[in-house]
Amino acid sequence: MNIKITSKELEATEAIKDYIGKKAERLVKYFGEEFDVYATIKTEGSDKVAEISIKADTEDFRAVTAHRDLYAAIDKDIDILEGQIRKMKTKRDKQNMTESIRIKEEIREEDREVADEIVKVLYYDIKPMTPEDAKLRLQEQPQNRFLAFIDIDTGKTNVIYRLKDNKNFGLVEPEG
Repeated sequence: MNIKITSKELEATEAIKDYIGKKAERLVKYFGEEFDVYATIKTEGSDKVAEISIKADTEDFRAVTAHRDLYAAIDKDIDILEGQIRKMKTKRDKQNMTESIRIKEEIREEDREVADEIVKVLYYDIKPMTPEDAKLRLQEQPQNRFLAFIDIDTGKTNVIYRLKDNKNFGLVEPEG
């Protein structure tokens, strides 16, 4: 955080500089240490005017307050700036949320457009075993609905699959 204080017709004492720095620390939670604070203090009639600007990334925030007490004017400026920053953050979060929802909807629409195409390929080893061994292996893997294997007796590729009742199994054998 960089602080630059300019004074016109009013002396910027160390106490005022420290106070502005202390109050600007409240804004660290929004930007981290990567922002600049520009403060201008001056007198207009019987009032003291505090103008504080914040520059962070691509955002600029500004507040101007006149009060008989300079410290009260600084407090009010920091409150105004914090409100502006929160409003901007909320607006940006809403935009990001609606943008992410829009992107998710576009992805869903793209998924719907795909038809009659192979969209996923899985590779695994086919091992020789008996249908009973294949059934036992499929029972050990509850996440899988089927298992391809080579029948030891016939030497042909078979598929055992779990039926919808999740209790029984079906077996697909090639003819001939």
